[in-house]
Parts: sequence; structure tokens; C-alpha cells
Amino acid sequence: MRRSTLGRTAVEVTELSFGAAAIGNLFSVVDPEQADLAVDAAWDEGVRHFDTAPHYGLGLSERRLGAALRSRPRSSYTLSTKVGRILDPLPAGAPVPDGGLDDGFAVPVTHRRRWDFSADGVRRSIEDSLGRLGLERIDVAYLHDPDDHAEAAFGEAYPALERLRDEGVVGAIGAGMNQTAMLTRFLRDTDVDVVLCAGRHTLLDGSALDELLPEAEARGRSVVVGGVFNSGLLADPRPGAPYDYAAAPAALLERALRMKAVTEAHGVPLRAAALHHSLAHPAVASVLVGTRSPDEVRDAAALLRTPLPSALWDDLRAEGLLPAPGAPTGSRAPEER
Repeated sequence: MRRSTLGRTAVEVTELSFGAAAIGNLFSVVDPEQADLAVDAAWDEGVRHFDTAPHYGLGLSERRLGAALRSRPRSSYTLSTKVGRILDPLPAGAPVPDGGLDDGFAVPVTHRRRWDFSADGVRRSIEDSLGRLGLERIDVAYLHDPDDHAEAAFGEAYPALERLRDEGVVGAIGAGMNQTAMLTRFLRDTDVDVVLCAGRHTLLDGSALDELLPEAEARGRSVVVGGVFNSGLLADPRPGAPYDYAAAPAALLERALRMKAVTEAHGVPLRAAALHHSLAHPAVASVLVGTRSPDEVRDAAALLRTPLPSALWDDLRAEGLLPAPGAPTGSRAPEER
């Protein structure tokens, strides 16, 4: 599997990254053995970059991922986690949340998430993550969803990440969000190595093409793209399918169904076109796919190996179905990565 380095760092990522939110029991319980098998399948497919966060299952994702990778040589993979939410322990016997989900995760409520973008909070978050992962260093640390905490994120949390990078505790630093404006500001106003942009560089949402991706390319920074299926609509467009964690609007569902008709006319699943499109921009180092089973991992890897005919992109463009006139189409050749 092809690899890229992040920005000017030596941190390598594979073109497909394993998103570990799902094995933190996102939306439903994942059996521990299945979680291990999903990581094993990713390894067998050549995936060597893994992404997690304290938020995912109140630390469950970090614990499971750390355990699943423990037997692998530490130099053979890279791992990213995030800061901005501290997990404070709660007394035993805390009530089960409504619907059985705690902020989207099917886990016992053993801790309370507390926003903290202070310098001390960043250092504590990294130390806690190292403990849950069973590691001595983090390859990539992202500020996680600082949308409503801009002052603290730029004034305290980001400088703290810089110091941790200087100390060698983390290898690369950045921010991860579901929007483009603040990520573009991070690229312009700080020395981040990478930004993680979720859901804004897809076949349905091309807003990252306006400023974020050109800015990253011009400055030699890297972008990791998450949410390439927009919560599922581009994976399986059907009535009731989710888009950005809510029911898809009718107009977007209709657009996704039209895309599906075009891609399947070329013998290509819509999922494959979605992955190839998100990876094709030269600033993009990796696409991050959340997977909860070995079959889902193998499917994502197979989709990236699927050759896509240029006529497919021509037809999507002719139908007005690409997200922007200059939207990248197809995957780059190996020498372009």
C-alpha cells in the first residue's frame, strides 16, 4: 500500500487509514474479538496508519487499538490520537444514558467528557492516551473539534502541541474537524503538519476544494480525509440513509442515487468512486475509513485497488454530479504520491 509523509515530518501514513471510532462501540456494541480481527485484517491489507481518540467510547477505542497493535513492531506503524476532551472518572453506578448510547457510543458511562484546550489539559490528555494505548509516543496528535474553543485552541492548546513535538513526545501535530474555515486558519496561522478534514471533501460536499486543499498544497502541508461516505449516504444511498449523522435530505439522496446509477453503469460501486475521489487531490495523504469488522476493512482496501475508467468521471461531469468544476477525478499514479 502506498505511503506518504505528513508535511515536513518523517511520519508516514498509508493511503488507507484505519478509523478506530467504530471499535469503540460507535452506535452499537462491537465484540472484542471482532475488533481485534478488524485490526488484523487491516494489517494484512497493508494498512499501517491507525486513528483513534479519547472521545471514542470513553477510551475504549484507544485501549482496544493499543492492545491489538501491541505485538507489532512499534516502528512498523503510525498512530494518531486527539486532544481537547479530558475523561474524568464518575462514581460507580452512573445511570445508563437514554437509548443506551453515550454521545453516540454504546459503552457504560464510567467517565465524563470535559472540554479542555488548556496547555495543561493537552499534556494530561496525551499522558492519559499513552497510558490507555500502552505506548511511549504518539505519531500524530490532533486538536479534536475545537469549533467553539478557538481562543484556547490557538492560544494555549496549539503551543502546547508544538512543545510536545519539540520534545519528541509526538511526531506531527494538527487539528481535526468537520469544517474547513478553522482548519484553513490553522494552515495559515500555525505550523501544523497535517489537518484531518471529515466530510468536506467528498462526492457530495466539495467545500474543502475552495480554500483548504489549495492552501495545504501551497504550504506543503498534508490533509487526511475522513467521512468520505458522508456517514453512509455514499456507501448505500437509500431512503433513510444517514448524511452527516442525520437522515439525508431528499435532494442529496436523489443526487447520490444518480451517482450510483452512473458508476454502476461502468461496473464500479459508488463506494469506490467516493474513495478514489477523496484521495486524488495532491494535498491528500490518506483517506480514513471507519471499520468495525474484517469484511469492512477488506472491502475498503479492495475498493482502492479497483481501477476506475476515465469515462466514469466524464459521465459524472457531464451529468453535473461532481462537487465542483475542478474536482479531482480518479486516483493519482504512484509517482505522484
